[in-house]
Amino acid sequence: MDLPEPIPVTRTVDFGTAKLLPDLDRPRAWLLTVDGAPQSYVDLDDPAYLEFEYTRRLAHALDAAGPAGAPLEAVHLGGGALSLPRYVAATRPGSRQQVVEGDRGLAALVAEYLPLDGAADGIAVHTLDARAWLEAAPDASADVLVADVFGGARVPAHLTSTEFLREAGRVVRPQGLYLANLADAAPFDFLRSQIATVRGVFGQVCVIAEPGVLRGRRFGNTVLVAARGELPLYHLARRVAADAFPARVMHGSALERFAAGARPVYDTAAVPSPEPPDGAFSVG
Repeated sequence: MDLPEPIPVTRTVDFGTAKLLPDLDRPRAWLLTVDGAPQSYVDLDDPAYLEFEYTRRLAHALDAAGPAGAPLEAVHLGGGALSLPRYVAATRPGSRQQVVEGDRGLAALVAEYLPLDGAADGIAVHTLDARAWLEAAPDASADVLVADVFGGARVPAHLTSTEFLREAGRVVRPQGLYLANLADAAPFDFLRSQIATVRGVFGQVCVIAEPGVLRGRRFGNTVLVAARGELPLYHLARRVAADAFPARVMHGSALERFAAGARPVYDTAAVPSPEPPDGAFSVG
């Protein structure tokens, strides 16, 4: 007996209008958008499949956060449809993951239509503001912290400051990684300030992005990877170069030149990431 075709779901959530759109090429795969901006893509039958390029780049860094297949203790600020927590659960069984999603309505929508099922073991979802949750988290409790919070299509200002990064640094273990998904375009004032801010707390930083984005040709996502110790540069460079949409890892002297003159941001002067140009990320 043929199953009925999945139909789109639209719901007003706390911070906008969320839509779940079925991927007709993959039987149980869904795209989540909020106010037209893509937020997550999930294949319930294959949680290790990651559709978005920036999500794969974050996953490459997660793969380097510990021995292959070994469990991690991870914090995800920004939940969406839980693409990366599902990925970690599938590739690192036994991991313990804390997911912080500030939109209660969105979290309820995802729980209803895209349930975790067996992957729920080890994943706890908290419906709180990301910074408020982080400030109450235990010291040195995470192997990796992923900051992927967008209010619509912009990173909220209170998640861009030195004060926020200090809380992240307190929670991440000394050998752990801090990962952030950001979006910007030339002249990269926001990205450059974030590099300075993150480096002021963690010390070591690299940036992953498509060459066209780094050359200022278009607005796009960039992934920051930071650590107090050595960065997994060889692993990242090899993995992102082999991707369907190859990216570049910028570090060392190239990063120094890119971020020259940028200063860390504090709460008193923090701003959200730039508004994307019309059509940069919108879907249907």
